[in-house]
Amino acid sequence: MSKAARQRSARERLAEERKRQAQKQQRMRALTIAISALAIVALAVILTVYLVNRNNRNTYSGAIAPATRLADGGILMGKPGVKAPKLEMFEDFQCPICHEMENTSGNTVKKLAAEGKVNVIYYPFWLFKQQSEPIRGNSQRAANAALCAPADKWVQYHDMIYKNQPAEGSNGFSNKDLIGWANKLGFDTPAFEQCVKGLQKQSQVDAMTTYAEQTRKVSGTPTVFLDGQSLDLTNVLLKPSALEKAVLAAKPVDATPSPAASATPSGSASPSASATPSKPAK
Repeated sequence: MSKAARQRSARERLAEERKRQAQKQQRMRALTIAISALAIVALAVILTVYLVNRNNRNTYSGAIAPATRLADGGILMGKPGVKAPKLEMFEDFQCPICHEMENTSGNTVKKLAAEGKVNVIYYPFWLFKQQSEPIRGNSQRAANAALCAPADKWVQYHDMIYKNQPAEGSNGFSNKDLIGWANKLGFDTPAFEQCVKGLQKQSQVDAMTTYAEQTRKVSGTPTVFLDGQSLDLTNVLLKPSALEKAVLAAKPVDATPSPAASATPSGSASPSASATPSKPAK
């Protein structure tokens, strides 16, 4: 091959390499633009959801239906003797989305219960028992304290705990605070203090956690069942109007199964397999 031919071949190879580099840069620019566009869309969706939820936050300040503690550890909020749709709420007080749902739809739930349109059963449990500290301990102390609280103050205490939820990953729900909030609500007794400090409801917390995870197949919080059917988080639980519509369309049922047929998580026994039928949570 002549010198001129070799030079021409080298120039052609160089031109091909430059062409490949230019095409690669074009692909990278296109990919960067696409990723940026997706990020902008995602941010817009998040902002829209936040604004919708903020605007949907209720200002209900009416009566709260009476609360009673059930044999299985759940707390029933509803008008006595009223047959209405049953809303079962499985929650962990350290869960940020539970906090958001409470802020967004909690007052709708209370209003419907006070009007006799729904019976609500709260099931606080220890979802984060496998997490590292401080999340693990925060979750444990809050669940224990909630089960220590008297039924007639339970809903108010439930709301107080959520109001003071620590940021995920930070220390919170100290015994001092848990007892102090009870004091504000008028039930700070020596028995309650001992219950909180000594984790005296731990066996019931464990049993309710087993019930939630093994019997009801709850794998995340919040998980909410309406007459045994799991409700969608984004489209129902975080939209008060959609949640109310779903409740009003549901069939009235007994608030709890009969004692003979119910699963009864307690401090001394694990739940049976004969709990109220329900579809697994997502």
